Amino acid sequence: MSTWSEAGPRTVEQHAAAVAALLPPTGIETVPLAEASGRVLAEDLTAGVALPPFDNSAMDGYAVRAAELAGASEDAPREFPVAADVPAGRTDVPALEPGTVARIMTGAPVPEGADAIVPVERTDAGTERVRIGAAPEPGAFVRRAGEDTTAGAVLLTAGTVLGAPQIGLASAVGRPVLPVRRRPHVLVLSTGSELVAPGDPLEPGQIYESNGTMLAVAVREAGATAEQLSFVPDDVERFRAVLADRVSDGVDLVITSGGVSAGAYEVVKDAMTGHGVEFGKVAMQPGGPQGCGRLELGGATVAVATLPGNPVSALVSFEVFVRPALRAAMGHPAPGRPVVTARLAGELASPAGKRQFRRGVLDAATGTVGEIGSTGSHLIAALARADCLIDLSAETTSVADGQPVAVWLLEA
Repeated sequence: MSTWSEAGPRTVEQHAAAVAALLPPTGIETVPLAEASGRVLAEDLTAGVALPPFDNSAMDGYAVRAAELAGASEDAPREFPVAADVPAGRTDVPALEPGTVARIMTGAPVPEGADAIVPVERTDAGTERVRIGAAPEPGAFVRRAGEDTTAGAVLLTAGTVLGAPQIGLASAVGRPVLPVRRRPHVLVLSTGSELVAPGDPLEPGQIYESNGTMLAVAVREAGATAEQLSFVPDDVERFRAVLADRVSDGVDLVITSGGVSAGAYEVVKDAMTGHGVEFGKVAMQPGGPQGCGRLELGGATVAVATLPGNPVSALVSFEVFVRPALRAAMGHPAPGRPVVTARLAGELASPAGKRQFRRGVLDAATGTVGEIGSTGSHLIAALARADCLIDLSAETTSVADGQPVAVWLLEA
């Protein structure tokens, strides 16, 4: 047996560190802005131009010399000839001569000589001559060049997760592409001769395959890419052959579910033991039996995380061990799920020595959380209705109604 098994169960923290060590930081690739959503910026983003790049109007109205409107009001308007129209996008804007105004649109360049904008609502909206009933202060409704940022300024630092505002900013300073951390590519395997594709008829003793699809979706939701390989045979040599055929330099991690317990016909365990992957117990529930390492396949190796076969155990194990490792490899500043404290609604008993992750529903309005379903690791219906995991330490044996507990938010 492996040294892990001989040493006894790992703590959750020990196994999480072992899985994370399998996935070093991913490399850098350059992607178009439209493909950068959710990615992690790999290098600082600096401004190639100032924002705004030129003085421009914040309103539809008239560009004026403020001093020429001193004392003007609705009761005592001033009248001026309209010397030019300045729509947004005009590049040949003439300078504003004294005693004239220019009709201007929002975002258009402010003519040289003008120092204020009068909104159209404070005028009679004339096109050849205009009556203005306001006395603006210099700078009124003018967006100054560089007011938002200056050329050369650092706008976003490496490690920033890119969303709509960040991508909009990159576009505004003229960046068509961004350097981001590469998404890890994950091969998800499902083993078990009892598995049948959804939609096919079930024979006695068969069940529909769900773990592979569930875990592949979880991988993608974490930000990585997933390739699903279902119905891998329960035969050690064929299992290794199928895996060797599918694993290439493009696979960063192999995830398996099932075949890792202490019983007979544990094909994953039998195929990988002695080839770089260790198996043992983690002091947690659900998800006690685990394995990880770098599997030797011929002259190559590939990182492997083996998860239990019961669906709740598989997904909870993914949340606790694999998801944060994938996100850390992509440079996410907060790879784990958000954790909050809530008051328990009801009572919970917990076995000593095992860290518990119980399915829960959080009531944000009252700050309370209640368990949903029972502790059975095969009961996926309750997991599908849960929006959080209640995290109970290995030292906890009971929690009374109203006591605070740690809650992992299962946000998308």
